[in-house]
Amino acid sequence: MSHPARLPLIGLSPRLLHQVPAELGFRGKTLQYLEQSIAHWVMREGGLVLMIPTVLRGSPMARMPLDVADYVAVLDGLLLQGGADVDPAMYGEAPSPALGRVDPVRDRFELDLIQAFVAAGKPVLGICRGMQLINIAFGGSLHQDLQLAGVTELAHYQESAYDEHRHCLRFCADSWLGALHGDIAVAEINSIHHQAVNRLGDGLIVDAWSEDGVIEALHHVDGFVAGVQWHPEFHHRDPTLLDPGPLMRAFLDAALRRRDAAAPP
Repeated sequence: MSHPARLPLIGLSPRLLHQVPAELGFRGKTLQYLEQSIAHWVMREGGLVLMIPTVLRGSPMARMPLDVADYVAVLDGLLLQGGADVDPAMYGEAPSPALGRVDPVRDRFELDLIQAFVAAGKPVLGICRGMQLINIAFGGSLHQDLQLAGVTELAHYQESAYDEHRHCLRFCADSWLGALHGDIAVAEINSIHHQAVNRLGDGLIVDAWSEDGVIEALHHVDGFVAGVQWHPEFHHRDPTLLDPGPLMRAFLDAALRRRDAAAPP
């Protein structure tokens, strides 16, 4: 009897909540969690999602010395979700006055994950903060705050609107991401960030810009390593925004190709 092919297993790195509100009932504990919409985005396109609990360097493990390589060995791809600002120490800068809350524990863990998945030739997709970490992993840097840095006068984050804040996106000519969407020139996306790529990392190519000059999408010249500054996982609620399906399908297809190529005959 034949069995259906296994669905791609996608590792989703968690957000960390170090100071849990008392009403949640986890006094003195750290929570690791994911936002539902990003998991459902993967699942809608046929992927299985597994959250990757953070491995703290030097922490005691009850059973064995677990490392990120153990995750890479069993997972087919890595998805990085949004969250707190990236600690500027990760790219060799001092904090600016506009820097928000940071989480160096998460930064270090996710950078380790990116490097391990890239070394294994397995696909990596970064969303918002995730794209920024991909850029840092390849030697790039960030604008700690777009307006303070003088990049734009327009706010790319509006607290009251949150994921309903939107702006126009322009694809670069002959871009990889534009080709996924039928070579369209412009689209609308949501915008929930105040940091963005400054110095582009080694081997990274820009796929799209906002009209005020912010890098909104990138990919690496080798393998499937890509990031977008917006949140495609929220786009399914509004058909006037850029279709989130093509990017996720390309990511899952890359995961399947890499898995099948590595499978024994």
